[in-house]
Amino acid sequence: MRAYTLRAFSHAGDSKMKMKLLTLLTLFVLAPIFVRSLTPSLNDDVLGLIVFKVDIQDPLGKLASWNEDDDSPCTNWVGVKCNPRSNRVTELVLDDFSLSGRIGRGLIQLQFLRKLSLSRNNLTGIIPATIIRLPNLRTLDLSENSLYGSLADDLFQQCGPLRSISLANNKLSGQIPRSLNSCAWLTLANFSSNQFAGSIPAEIWSLHELRSLDLSNNLLDGEIPNGIQGLDNLRKINLSRNQFTGQIPNDIGDCSLLKLIDFSENSLSGVLPNLMSNLSFCSYLNLRNNLFLGQVPNWIGAMGHLETLDLSANNFSGRIPASVWNLQALKVLNFSVNALSGSLPESMVNCAGLQIIDLRQNLLTGYLPQWIFKVGLQEVLLSENRIVGSMESSLSASESVSHQSLRMLDLSGNALSGQVPSSIGDFSSLQILNLSRNSVIGSVPRDIGELKALEVLDLSHNQLNGSIPSEIGGATSLREVVLNNNLIGGMIPTSIEHCSSVTILVLACNRLSGPIPAAISKLYNLQIVDLSFNNLTGNLPKQLVNFRHLLSFNLSHNNLEGELPAGGFFNTISPSSVSGNPSLCGSAVNRSCPAVLPKPIVLNPNSTSDSNSGSLPTNIAHKKIILSISSLIAIGAAAVIVIGVIAITVLNLRVRASTSRSSAAALALSGGDDFSRSPTTEANSGKLVMFSGEPDFSMGAHALLNKECELGRGGFGAVYRTILRDGEPVAIKKLTVSSLVKSQEDFEREVKKLGKIRHPNLVSLEGYYWTSSLQLLIYEFVSGGNLYKHLHEGSGGNFLTWNNRFNIILGMAKGLAHLHQVNVIHYNLKSSNVLIGSCGEPKVGDYGLARLLPMLDRYVLSSKIQSALGYMAPEFACRMVKITEKCDVYGFGALVLEVVTGKRPVEYMEDDVVVLCDKVREALEEGRVEECVDGRLLGNFPAEEAIPVMKLGLICTSQVPSNRPDMQEVVNILELIRCSSAGQEGSS
Repeated sequence: MRAYTLRAFSHAGDSKMKMKLLTLLTLFVLAPIFVRSLTPSLNDDVLGLIVFKVDIQDPLGKLASWNEDDDSPCTNWVGVKCNPRSNRVTELVLDDFSLSGRIGRGLIQLQFLRKLSLSRNNLTGIIPATIIRLPNLRTLDLSENSLYGSLADDLFQQCGPLRSISLANNKLSGQIPRSLNSCAWLTLANFSSNQFAGSIPAEIWSLHELRSLDLSNNLLDGEIPNGIQGLDNLRKINLSRNQFTGQIPNDIGDCSLLKLIDFSENSLSGVLPNLMSNLSFCSYLNLRNNLFLGQVPNWIGAMGHLETLDLSANNFSGRIPASVWNLQALKVLNFSVNALSGSLPESMVNCAGLQIIDLRQNLLTGYLPQWIFKVGLQEVLLSENRIVGSMESSLSASESVSHQSLRMLDLSGNALSGQVPSSIGDFSSLQILNLSRNSVIGSVPRDIGELKALEVLDLSHNQLNGSIPSEIGGATSLREVVLNNNLIGGMIPTSIEHCSSVTILVLACNRLSGPIPAAISKLYNLQIVDLSFNNLTGNLPKQLVNFRHLLSFNLSHNNLEGELPAGGFFNTISPSSVSGNPSLCGSAVNRSCPAVLPKPIVLNPNSTSDSNSGSLPTNIAHKKIILSISSLIAIGAAAVIVIGVIAITVLNLRVRASTSRSSAAALALSGGDDFSRSPTTEANSGKLVMFSGEPDFSMGAHALLNKECELGRGGFGAVYRTILRDGEPVAIKKLTVSSLVKSQEDFEREVKKLGKIRHPNLVSLEGYYWTSSLQLLIYEFVSGGNLYKHLHEGSGGNFLTWNNRFNIILGMAKGLAHLHQVNVIHYNLKSSNVLIGSCGEPKVGDYGLARLLPMLDRYVLSSKIQSALGYMAPEFACRMVKITEKCDVYGFGALVLEVVTGKRPVEYMEDDVVVLCDKVREALEEGRVEECVDGRLLGNFPAEEAIPVMKLGLICTSQVPSNRPDMQEVVNILELIRCSSAGQEGSS
């Protein structure tokens, strides 16, 4: 109670107020003794709510009406509802109040509380068990906060009449308590979007009143246990985005009232159980992104109430069963990314309510069905199949065509022929039209201009001719115009200026002629422009320098002439982007322009020759003396990190002696060969687990004591090389932070999660060794050394070519994107943690180790693992900013610039601190591209790749996390850069 008293006094304005609060707090302590002798509304509800208020922060003043002088909270206290007869609080609803702090003990006084809802706040700490035990509580909603910790296994042992509990979107971990089965009246349980691990406790299936169960977006694994038929009242079950394996329990078919089933994004396998055909009331079935195989069962047509059926990204094969078309209520059908074959039958027209059909990336054949334009579809996605025929014939054969509903039409990557229908303009709601990579002929229809909602137009890689119609300016919502690799001629219409939202304009590999219209300079949002390999002529409009968001502008292989515009993007444009234009002049093409006189030199009459010849200009001298703001920030951050390093070093020194003695003792007990023993949990011998196969070490623990086998040392420990008995080398990391490691159970759970991560660009974790004083992580051995040595210590055969560097950047991006996809943040990204394989492929290592050390806050963490300042995102210095995957994006951006320039992210000079991203940004703005790229490349690099890659690195190192792209977007941009460059080489 002392903490409550101090906090209450800090909010009290005078002595009288303090006396009242002291009285209330004293009553709270002594309440169990004489509560019956006091007025309940005064000494229970008022007291409990005031003490609850003391424990939280209310920055918006939402609880200003809560006054300790009131006799009852039932009159005008916001968020409080009472029983009018008993005058006791029955509901406390404070959703979305921006409250923070912890849930204190004050609420235990609300003995008649039936509903407690504190969702969408910033509450932290653990969930008090006393709340669950309130005798009348029926509804508990603590969702969308920052509550953390694991739930005690007996938390729900006394849950009384609890009917609904939601703990979704917090940071809770551990296992789901088995005591949940004590909540016999529970109808809703939502534990989604946390970090719960382990298997589903089979005891949950005994909750006969349960109607809704949501365990999605956690780390749950193992098989779904049998016995689910016990939930005979279940309506909704969501187990998506976990790590479940095995098959769907056959007895799920006995839950006949089920309406929603979502098992998507797991590793479930096998065939679908036949008893699922009994689920006739089910309206939503999502099994996306699993490992199911075989044919789509014919009984699927018996689920007559299905509105959404998603079996995408599995291994289904064979034909789509005809029974699917009997699903009269069906609105969404998604069978994409499978191996389905055969044609789409016309009987599909019976699905009158169908809105979305997604059959992308299958092996479907036959003609384009006519029913597509009959049933009022909103989205039709049939790309990357083997469909033939033409849109024109399908439309003309349709007796009743629904034009108003279609929003997305993607038929790309098929074998369609014929013309784009002239009636395409009738589809007034169309937002995406993609007919690329087909054999479409004819011209771009003029009716395109009637599509006011159209955002993406992709007709590339066809045989279109004619010209781009001027009516295209009527499609004012366009963001992407992609018409490359056709036979389109004529001029670029000036009406394109009305499409002000365009970010991508690709017209390459056509027969366009005439000048580039000045109107194109009004497209201020352009990011990627490709007009290469055409017959464009004339001068470049000077207004093109106004572009601010450009990543790429390719004008190569035309007949353009005159001087390149000066300023803006054109100061850094790559020579290859303007090559193949013999009459162009300017620095980018290394050709001087005729009749250009040098500007006269104007001397300052107030200066003397001595002063001019013997000193630098004032602003330059000033710049050398005074450090830049970014430099000062870097020095300050470095000082904070040094302090953190000192603190953690002192901590390590204290435990190192005992750790070393314990480790040596453990090794000695096993004869120096811990690794040859079978897995055990005995304290003296430790526990060794290999994720694939039995442990088979020949050197074992001896390597850990042999300095000759040491590969290197990092913030978490030393790494050694040892050999399996079959001759296969492995790398072993010996953790030197044992005192900070989680318990064995938590340690093993986290390590096993990391052990499941497999990707060509990630170092695989093969196993681990555990004792209370010694923890080892066993990794695959990567023979090529780390990226840092290749960049900064490499010579001779170790030198990295530009192609090597680009592949390393792309590989790192793919590895990080996969980590983020499985909800793992690296935290420790730097060049010494990127290893190079025998074939030059990059492998990102040391990921996920921060999850093993919960006692490290972000400041100690930054000093422990972010040893190089330049990789650390600025939000590490601010406690109020959430650490997300965008921290990895920042570190990746710094790595990109390091790989391209060959320079460290931060370099310390005698009188300055040089931050690489600032230096590159300044050089690019001033057109000094050659100074940015590693001088060892000697000009042997493609500028059309290097410049966009450096710009991408700068975007990734943005100070604002939301301005950084996610890693999958980074991968897409890099592949686009490489694809564009390869296209130029292939065409030249």
